[in-house]
Amino acid sequence: MVIAVAGSGLMAGLFFVFSFSVMDALAQMPTSEGMKAMQLINRTILNPVFLSVFFGTALACMLVTIISAWQRPPEYGLAVAGACAYLFGGFMVTAVFNVPLNNALDKLPLDAPESNHEWNRYLRLWTRWNHFRTAACILACVLLAIGLT
Repeated sequence: MVIAVAGSGLMAGLFFVFSFSVMDALAQMPTSEGMKAMQLINRTILNPVFLSVFFGTALACMLVTIISAWQRPPEYGLAVAGACAYLFGGFMVTAVFNVPLNNALDKLPLDAPESNHEWNRYLRLWTRWNHFRTAACILACVLLAIGLT
């Protein structure tokens, strides 16, 4: 449970920073520079530390759900709701929406005629889904923390 709380809090913070500073900064850059920076960020973030926290939190949340449903401790409903908020709102949104957008951006040449349009589309969609996963991870952290007490 502690790992699930800490991990969802870490992911909430990471997503929050992107939603309210990084993406705005990238949007202010010339298209090719902003795209290149985001391509590098997307490649660099796939490191053992990030992947351990991202996947480890999902695993911890699955265990919290299974153990809580089985043992039914006090406040187990909040723990399960928090775990599900991370699994569906943080983990699955990343896998289903943000990662495919990242992969499409990575394939786009910086100097292609359609780059400006695609970059603006990427910024809009990626940030919208990032706001959602930020809120989901904050909710997960709060509910898991309450469930922990």
